[in-house]
Amino acid sequence: MPYFEMIGTSALPYSALLTGLLIVLAVVGAIDVLGRDTVYIRGLPQWAWLLIVVAFPVVGLLAWLLIGRRRRRRPRRARTDPVASAFPEYDRKGRFVPSDPEADAAFLQQCRERAEHQRRVAEIERRRRESDGF
Repeated sequence: MPYFEMIGTSALPYSALLTGLLIVLAVVGAIDVLGRDTVYIRGLPQWAWLLIVVAFPVVGLLAWLLIGRRRRRRPRRARTDPVASAFPEYDRKGRFVPSDPEADAAFLQQCRERAEHQRRVAEIERRRRESDGF
């Protein structure tokens, strides 16, 4: 039934609701596809998934959720590495494991101390500039 023939019938509010739902699905799917890193996309390139999701909102979104979208996995923490437990920012898969953990821990501690010293110097410089009126 053409749209202009539905005017004045009880089907018009439902068609508007269905159209709105399809638009919302297309927008949500497009945002999800565009917001996903290309590493987490399977099957087709990102532009192809975007085209499918926008052109076919219901079927495209279902296909995207079931086939194209790869889940992000949280990295596991290595509990046995003493360096990783002392410095969690270096706990990542594929990280070089030193042959001498004590030397690595000392090096990382030295890096942290140097960074803290640089922060203190920058804070002193900021306060000096504020007191000079710049």
